[in-house]
Amino acid sequence: MRPERLLLLGGTREAVALARALDGHPDIETTYSLAGRTRRPAPVPAPVRTGGFGGADGLEAYLREAGIGLVVDATHPYAEAISANAALACDRASVPRLVLHRPPWARGPGDRWVEVADTARAARALPALGKRVLLTVGSRDLTPFLPVPRLRFVVRSVEPPAAVLDPDRFEVVLARGPFDFDAERRLLESRAIDVVVSKNSGGTAARAKLGAARALGLPVVMIARPPPPPGERLESVAAAKARIEAHVRGR
Repeated sequence: MRPERLLLLGGTREAVALARALDGHPDIETTYSLAGRTRRPAPVPAPVRTGGFGGADGLEAYLREAGIGLVVDATHPYAEAISANAALACDRASVPRLVLHRPPWARGPGDRWVEVADTARAARALPALGKRVLLTVGSRDLTPFLPVPRLRFVVRSVEPPAAVLDPDRFEVVLARGPFDFDAERRLLESRAIDVVVSKNSGGTAARAKLGAARALGLPVVMIARPPPPPGERLESVAAAKARIEAHVRGR
């Protein structure tokens, strides 16, 4: 029996870890897919396909042409369009699909979270909370914050922002996690930050900023996740690997 052909929709640390966990498996051929937005993605021990598929129709065609037998959606929790296209394409092509999404962060004792539904609401909440903002929502979601008056922003992201930013109001810090508590506290104190804005991405790489904000008594505007994609969801790499292996055994 030929190996099962698995399409791993990546872009997260968990996706990279899963690709490494499956490396060398005699019954699985993994193709790792990236949207191509990150200039220096983490290396993976699998063939990498970079770029979009052309929506659900293009992904469906790819699944059929490549003989994909299983799709694992391990994209970012906020990658709504990719996940929606994957769900539709897999349904049309009758290809089973698993979703690997790390659990969201949960508010703990001492946290001063202001929970909002989206970036627009986050921007509207800021004037009442502070004047110097650490903005950690990614490089592509800054537009709602541009017109907010009388605020100063430190924008931290992996990639340079797509928007043109006023250098008098926006400082850009390019950095890739994981971040530790001490470094996060130094950043908040050195920039006199008084409010943090974050998506509820979950995981450990960026969690230290929440602990640092808690220690300093700072509010965190927490942007809720979109509704999770349909399908069987797994919350750890180990669980995903075990479920993939069970699928392969059951073919």
